[in-house]
Amino acid sequence: MVLENKVWYKSVLEYIGITLGTVIIAASINLFIQPHNFAPGGVTGIGIIVKEMTNGLIPLWVTNLCIDLPLFITGLILVGRVFGAKTLYGILSLAFFIWLLPIEDVTNDLLLAAIFGGVLTGTGVGIVFKFGGTTGGTDLAGFMLNKYFPGVSISSFMMAIDSLVVIASGIVTRDLKIPLYSIISLYISTKVIDLLLNGFSYAKAFFIISEFPEEIGQLILKELDRGVTVLKGRGFYTGKDKDILLCIVNRSQITRLKETVHSVDNKAFVMVTDANEVLGEGFKELKKS
Repeated sequence: MVLENKVWYKSVLEYIGITLGTVIIAASINLFIQPHNFAPGGVTGIGIIVKEMTNGLIPLWVTNLCIDLPLFITGLILVGRVFGAKTLYGILSLAFFIWLLPIEDVTNDLLLAAIFGGVLTGTGVGIVFKFGGTTGGTDLAGFMLNKYFPGVSISSFMMAIDSLVVIASGIVTRDLKIPLYSIISLYISTKVIDLLLNGFSYAKAFFIISEFPEEIGQLILKELDRGVTVLKGRGFYTGKDKDILLCIVNRSQITRLKETVHSVDNKAFVMVTDANEVLGEGFKELKKS
């Protein structure tokens, strides 16, 4: 009963955290992004472009749902349970709060709007990631594309999609300032997400020492779809041989990996370090210099 209560309490906290994150993202969009037609990449950027092209006939939250829900369903079919309930909740929650919160132009200064829009969006997305959720969009598209083109990292796909959206915003608005300010907002939000989750490093390397390396390794493969390398080590004090698990994950999987290890062995020794550049399957392609 106590264990069930802890699991329930943890789950409630996660959904509260995701809700808080989506409220912050929606506030950023409605106060700083939408009023100036910034399109800082992703589904939100596409939605703003569609809204501009239809003279406001199709609101942003409608476009978000029309793109994110099919992406989510496709992800379930092609990739599996990695797209879980928290992803669906994040998608619906963000669309709801974009619809609910008023659209207000709080500043006429485009640079201030781009900066604060980026900071708030990054903060909201970082909080959502912290609690194991996502808000759909380019995260889902990048993950699915990476499954079929593993030589190209998820972040590369996301950057490509975001870049196309930013370019499209300039074409639609016929105003060069819009894509330039959108780039500023996108850059700032990305840096804030990185800062909240793992400093300025894109990936983290986990070294895991446990009495149950086989169970942890299998669960990582199943739940996170990440590779695990077994390193051989020996405890200096005990003199016993030990298997050390090495696993490298991207920013959105940091919290989930910690939870995965804890679920098997809450006494495991885990060292987390920055991986400033990761080359290989699932990350950046290894190319000749």
